[in-house]
Amino acid sequence: MRGYVPPDPAGGVSKEHFAVVYVPHSKRHRFAANCVSLCVDEEEALAKQEPASKRYAAIVLGPSKSSEGQFIYYLVQWL
Repeated sequence: MRGYVPPDPAGGVSKEHFAVVYVPHSKRHRFAANCVSLCVDEEEALAKQEPASKRYAAIVLGPSKSSEGQFIYYLVQWL
């Protein structure tokens, strides 16, 4: 995937999570950590989404550290 920072295999930190993601622009595929609210499961993510506020349920991969030093999550799939 272009623009994807692979997780560190030694660290074991990056993994898939259910989340609610604030999406101000619909064409993004990576999000700053402050735009992502992690959830326990799919049902919680779906219950917490607020499309009117641009907050959508998703599966994300992360966190990864960007070249700018920020923690980011990558979109795996919208729910």
